Amino acid sequence: MRLPSASPEDTLEIGVRIGKKLSPGDVVLLIGPLGAGKTLLTKGIALGMGISEEVSSPTYTIVSEYGAEKKLYHIDLYRVEGREQTENLGLDDILGSDGVSVVEWGEKLMTDFPSPPIRVHLSVDSPDRRTILVEGLEP
Repeated sequence: MRLPSASPEDTLEIGVRIGKKLSPGDVVLLIGPLGAGKTLLTKGIALGMGISEEVSSPTYTIVSEYGAEKKLYHIDLYRVEGREQTENLGLDDILGSDGVSVVEWGEKLMTDFPSPPIRVHLSVDSPDRRTILVEGLEP
C-alpha cells in the first residue's frame, strides 16, 4: 500500500496504523534516505503496539528494546557495514523472536528471515512530503 505523508504527524499516524497490525515475530525493514522519517515511523509503530515508552534512535547502541507485555526491538544499522558486521551482531536471536523487530536501514540486513519481512520504503518527495510504500502487510 502506498501512503502519502504531508507532515511528521502523518508519518507518526501511519506508524500507528502499521503497529496495530503487527504480531510477535514480525520483522519490519525500513528503507529510505537519511531524514526520511524512519525513527518517527518507528515511534508510531510502538504507539500502535501499545508501547508508551519514548522511542529514540538506537544509532549508537544499534539495538534498543521497548515494552514488557509486547516487545519491540528497534535496530539501527546506519553505522554497520558489510555482511560480517551484521552477522556478528547476534540479530538471529532477535529477528522472528518474541517481539516485533523494526530495522532502520533494513537494506543492509542480509540474512534468511524466519518468515518474509514487511518492507517499508520511505521516499522524500519534498522537504515536507514523503511517500511511504508498505509491502507485505495487508491494509
